[in-house]
Formats: sequence, C-alpha cells, structure tokens
Amino acid sequence: MAAIKRIGVITSGGDCGGLNAVIKGIAREAYALGIESVVIPNGYAGLYNLADMEEVVVLNADRVSKIEASLAGSEAGHSRVKIKKIDDPHKYQRIKQGLDKFGIDGLVISGGDDTGSVVVDLAGQGIPCIHVPKTMDLDLQSYSVGGDSAINRIAVFTRDLRTTGLSHNRILAIEVFGRYVGHTAFRGGIGAEADCILIPEIPVDFDEVYDHMKSTYMSRVERSDVKAGTYIIVVAEGIKTASGELLYDESAGVDAFGHKKLAGAGKYVRQQLEKRLKGDGDIKDFMKRTGMFAPGVYEIPEVREVTPGHLVRSGHSSAFDVSFGYKAGAAAVLLLLEGMTANTVVNVDGQNISCQPTEEVIKRRGVDIEEISLFESLGICFGRNPEKYVYECVPVTGVIARHL
Repeated sequence: MAAIKRIGVITSGGDCGGLNAVIKGIAREAYALGIESVVIPNGYAGLYNLADMEEVVVLNADRVSKIEASLAGSEAGHSRVKIKKIDDPHKYQRIKQGLDKFGIDGLVISGGDDTGSVVVDLAGQGIPCIHVPKTMDLDLQSYSVGGDSAINRIAVFTRDLRTTGLSHNRILAIEVFGRYVGHTAFRGGIGAEADCILIPEIPVDFDEVYDHMKSTYMSRVERSDVKAGTYIIVVAEGIKTASGELLYDESAGVDAFGHKKLAGAGKYVRQQLEKRLKGDGDIKDFMKRTGMFAPGVYEIPEVREVTPGHLVRSGHSSAFDVSFGYKAGAAAVLLLLEGMTANTVVNVDGQNISCQPTEEVIKRRGVDIEEISLFESLGICFGRNPEKYVYECVPVTGVIARHL
C-alpha cells in the first residue's frame, strides 16, 4: 500500500448532482482509515495556486457534517482550467511545491473527460491521482456522477412546461445541455414523454420533424373538446443538421479545453418549424377550423424555444447520484492507497471495486442509436425517417450485474 497520510480533494469542470456525496465519501472513508483529507478549492486553478495559499480546509468531522450530500454543486468549487495550457514553464514544479507545502500525498479528482485528461497528465508528472467520473453529459465509458440528476430534472422541467404549452397551444423546443452527445436529452425526453427528441448522434431532417409535428399537433388540437394541444421537442445543444453541420454561436468562442461553446439549437429548431408553418397552406385552414385564426395577428401556431440552462445541473441530487457518489468517493481512497494512480472508479459491486485506466474511460461514448428504433416504434420522432427495430432475445443465466 502507498504511504498516504493526507489526501487532496478536487472537483473540476461543470457542477452537477452527486459531487457533494463524492466529497463526503472521500472524507469519511479517509477518516475511517486514519487519513486526513483537505479541499483544494476552485478545481485545477486552485491546484496551480496552492503554493500561494495560506491554508486549506481540513475535512474533519465537523466540516463534513456541514456538507449536504443531497445538494448539487460542489463545496470544493470548480474551474475549467487545463494545466498544460497554463503559461508557466514551471507549472508542474509549482504544483508539487504546493502539495509538499500542505503535506498532500495524493489527489482524488472528480470530473469528466477534460478533467480526466488532466488526471492522466498529472499522473505522468509523478503526482498520484485517482479519478471519480463526473459529468451530467454521460459521455464517458462509465457511469458518471451527475447524469441521473440531470436526466430527472430535464424530465421534470419538460413535463411542467406542458401546462403552458397546452394553455397557449404552443409548440415548444426545449434545449438542454449534453455537449456532443445526446444521453441527457434522450433519457430526459423519454422520461417527460416528449413527442420529438433531437440528439447529435442522428443528423436532423427537419422535414421529418415538421411532418411528425404537424400530424401529431393538429390531431391533438382537433380531438380536444376545448381545442387545446401542444407538441414537445427536447433538443440537445449539440445537434447537427442533415448535412452534418454543428449548430453553435461563433461569437461565444471556445472554452479552456478548446471546445466550441454550443448555443442556439433550440432557436434554430424554432426557426425551421416557423418557416415550414408559414409556407404550409393547410395551416391556415386548420387555424380557422379550431377557432384560433386571427388575420394578420395569429395565423400560425406559436413556436417557442425554452432553455433551462444551468437549472438542469443545479438544485438537488437524485438518490442514485448520492448513492453512487458516496461509494465512488470511498472507493477512490482505497484505490489511492493501493497505488493505482491514473485509474477511474467505475463501480462498486459488493466487495468488488471496478476500475479502468482513466485514459480509456474518458474516450467519448455516444447514445447507442440501435436502441432508437424501439422508441420510434412507440411514436417518438428522432428527426429521421423511422427505422424498424431489429432485435434478438438473449436469455441470461446467473446473477444480473447490479447498478448500485
């Protein structure tokens, strides 16, 4: 076992649910083993500036008791900083000086793919690090703290928006985070019973979206005794057009890791639907039949985009993320003691702690589009011509692996 007497705790990248449970899991497991843990605040920016700090917060029993595991966000704070890009030729020496200054023997770092790439970098510089997977995007090879919380909040917000959609007979496009993958939009949209879900893994044919929207929306309104209906689209921020074009706001620039700051997918969907509504001769007759038509004022159904933004990663954590966060944090301490630096905690199943090299875990994982056609058979639109679900039945023997 490695000689670890004090552990530094870092959370990096975006905030999300479950992180405070990770911190408490680290602190309590370390305490149980007679090891001290301390917070290195503000992510990798804090790690770089550790050498200039006067003190660090010790996660003793009193301090840990003040952390609410069920709250999203992180008591340790965040920043989006890539160590390699810091303009200082002595940055790694400076980081080691900071660790030596406070007697920190190893790090447990929770974050996503960008954070994990820095874990690999730091480990290569001789700094012992263990990675706890964290990203609401769910784009790592393993499950990540924050994913379940975000999916649940997307589902709740989307269901809640149905009431305003029905009140005004609106078509709503709800844009959600997820960067280059559609896990949160997909699962959150399914959970909210959305009519249409647009994800980066499937280039969007807006003619297909429009045809599905038109038939679904019009039939709902016309069946209603009070002529009320809505149509709900959940759209991932990183969707692509049928030509493969990624939608983003060029004026927003890029982040510290070189990623384009995505924005405007919901607006683009609204504009595409409005353009088709205005050019469709059937719509005027529909508006008249349902008593909605007002010449020059209200001639097509209203389309609105809604962007909940950071609300989907704030508030409270799901019970699943609290549970996973606790055990992943505790397991990270044990991996650190075993000297398994540059590894990621994948799961804890009974007495088995599963881990994998961080450089493998951070490889991007998208939505399995082979599953999409099953949901298409249930009537959900994914912005393409629906495909037939092809399947095979696979008997399972023995104990099925547990998720928790």
